Amino acid sequence: MKDVTTLLNDEARLHAFVDGRLDAAERAQVQARLADDPAAAALVRQWQEQRAALRGLHAGLLDEPVPAALLAAAQQLDRSSSRLGRWQRWGGMAASLALAFGIGWGSHGQWRERQELAQPAAARARLAGTFGQEALAAHAVFAPEVRHPVEVEAQQQEHLVQWLSRRLNRPLKVPDLRSQGYELVGGRLLPGEKGARAQFMYQNARGERITLYLGALEAGGGPAAETAFRFASQGEVASFYWVDQGFGYALAGKLPRSSLQLLSESVYRQL
Repeated sequence: MKDVTTLLNDEARLHAFVDGRLDAAERAQVQARLADDPAAAALVRQWQEQRAALRGLHAGLLDEPVPAALLAAAQQLDRSSSRLGRWQRWGGMAASLALAFGIGWGSHGQWRERQELAQPAAARARLAGTFGQEALAAHAVFAPEVRHPVEVEAQQQEHLVQWLSRRLNRPLKVPDLRSQGYELVGGRLLPGEKGARAQFMYQNARGERITLYLGALEAGGGPAAETAFRFASQGEVASFYWVDQGFGYALAGKLPRSSLQLLSESVYRQL
């Protein structure tokens, strides 16, 4: 059985490999090891999927400046780490061994926990991404329609909401976007990969249409985790989509990203 120090070094080295923090020689060594260690290779793939999913989930935040409060917290943590280092040096070997034992004991459970959690996290991110693509496709199909853009028109809004709420098994609400220049055209029921979907269509005075696509999302046997706004595009159609309390929402249209985001924020506040 590997000792605590070896386990810690192995995990740190694999994490550094996933994060791209190894030089060429070290990376080649890890790649050679993974070729002979299927369990480690599978774990690294799970970490890579989780990392890609998390980066995709917060893609819009990666280029933003670090908030001042977060910088202050990081500086405080650095000062605390420095004090901890002094304490370890003054405390002698006994304190260092105790700390290493505690970390090693915790790492045994964390190693297995990461294996169990990495795949569901990636699956949830893929599920939300699939939902966003469904919304783009539904908009591309029905927004150009002249005679039959919706199944139930806005004049029957009460019936429309009751019908779709019953089919989606959740009380629905139609956001009011008239202050942004968009009138409700109506809505329709659609099939989705994970169950029934609803689509509400809006139109402004220039004939430009946007659609709100929504439906329940299940991941790993339960409601999908909440997400922040995520952006997707397909040709000329763009979409902002998010998950709230296990329900997915996506606003799509042929609009500039900034305009679509403002409309999405209005929808989010009303829902």
